[in-house]
Amino acid sequence: MLENPRSPRVRAVAKLTKRSARTETGLFLLEGPQAVREALTYRPEAIVELFATPTGWERHPDIRAQAADAGIDVEHVTEYVLNAMADTVTPQGLVAVVRQTPTSVRDVFAASPRLVAICQEVRDPGNLGTIIRAADAAGADAVVLTGRTVDPYNPKVVRATTGSLFHLPVSVGGELDDVIIRAHEAGLRILAADVKGDDLLSARAEGVLAEPTAWLFGNEARGLEDDALALADRVLRLPIFGKAESLNLATAASVCLYESAFAQRAATVG
Repeated sequence: MLENPRSPRVRAVAKLTKRSARTETGLFLLEGPQAVREALTYRPEAIVELFATPTGWERHPDIRAQAADAGIDVEHVTEYVLNAMADTVTPQGLVAVVRQTPTSVRDVFAASPRLVAICQEVRDPGNLGTIIRAADAAGADAVVLTGRTVDPYNPKVVRATTGSLFHLPVSVGGELDDVIIRAHEAGLRILAADVKGDDLLSARAEGVLAEPTAWLFGNEARGLEDDALALADRVLRLPIFGKAESLNLATAASVCLYESAFAQRAATVG
């Protein structure tokens, strides 16, 4: 059992809360039973190390069985050690070190996607994690991150995805111009979500949302710059029926993705 929270091994895991360490190692930190469960279910080959307190390990027989089936050994640690490794105050007895598995932009669009979320300069970890989760829930084929969008392997992003990071391809580090070109070549219409756009309801009535679509979402504070908007085939805004000044980025992105998902499925059934 690992008992020393200051040991080099524990410190190496704890450093993964920093982007520099994640970039250098190609690894990231996973905390809590739900996240570990999703990784074991969908990407067991990416798990490099698995740590658990005896109590945490005993509490989750399904995770024990999954780890055994995948041939992954667990390293038992004390509560002090686990707390030293984790980014959260309460990691709930389980922490894993996982290999980053980003998908290239080329592979995303070579797979003939019908619904993609492109995030340009999204800076808030909670927003990005929620967008990835919403894209997964809406049945999107991928999420593509461009510009200075926050690292998807940031612990706060990982937690906000609640496991969706392991469910669909996520592409990192692309240039927006190149991503738009590849999306167009794959037959997708680019719809930018911005308050300066047309009412989304008009696009719904025209049947635009049923087409293969890449939604483009911008920065929380500034939205999309003019040069980014110019790359879109159409700019749309969500109508505000109440007195709210605006919608949170992740909430707006969720609505846009679901509008497309509804329209695409209705067209398929019809």
